[in-house]
Amino acid sequence: MRIADNTVQAYSRDLIRFFQFLEKKKLTPLEVSKDQITEYTTIIGRRLSSRSVARNISAVRSFFRFLVTEGRIKSSPTRLVETPRVSMRLPGVLSQADVEHLLSQPDVSRPIGQRDMAMLEILYATGLRVSELVNLKTQDLNLEAGYVRTLGKGSKERVIPMGEKAVAAVKEYLSGARLRLTKATNSPYLFLTFRGRPMTRQGFWKIIKKYGRQALIKKKLTPHSIRHSFASHLLDAGADLRSVQVMLGHADISTTQIYTHVTRERLKDVHQKCHPRP
Repeated sequence: MRIADNTVQAYSRDLIRFFQFLEKKKLTPLEVSKDQITEYTTIIGRRLSSRSVARNISAVRSFFRFLVTEGRIKSSPTRLVETPRVSMRLPGVLSQADVEHLLSQPDVSRPIGQRDMAMLEILYATGLRVSELVNLKTQDLNLEAGYVRTLGKGSKERVIPMGEKAVAAVKEYLSGARLRLTKATNSPYLFLTFRGRPMTRQGFWKIIKKYGRQALIKKKLTPHSIRHSFASHLLDAGADLRSVQVMLGHADISTTQIYTHVTRERLKDVHQKCHPRP
């Protein structure tokens, strides 16, 4: 199974952090005991979230599992180390009004505005991850049928409906703005910068933050906020959890269930504000 590039990079950073700890202790990986693993998790736990600590332990555990497989050590010092409990964090979700206001910000009279509108519309229509969005190629679209194909985590392919507004925004972008942005590069990527290069994750983060400021949205706004809003708004409108799971590309439905908590919290707030005897 192919591991996503972002996951590989995160695990690499985690292992570098662990090796730096061993260097300070003047230890080699073959000399590490459970006590040193515990000490390491205590140290990183002072400055990292429980989620990051859990990922660090997972990276270190995988490393020692490799050493066992290679016959370098008899057993892993991580086998009795507990992974910290990761709390279920409710994602930030925009109201439908905030989403509509955000989507009204790009100036579609300009090529860049047409591109930005198409990106925002696809993001809200499909719930793609930002890495999936910027890696879309023109061949991944079927505008007649109204769907987009993407490769998610683990290189698992999924097909997601787009909706009429997203399709219209993409058609407008393809027929005008993209032709002006290609700069004769013949790039296969759908979304390009004004220099004709593929849009980056960091570049799109800056774009969405700019439009968030213009729309006067006070909540912390990231591309993931739109993904969260996509899922929450579908569930609010009656979509079943399994369908949302498939569209989001979650391997486990328990990951998708966090959005039901968002919906319940919203209902609770409405009840407390509106019921005559809260």
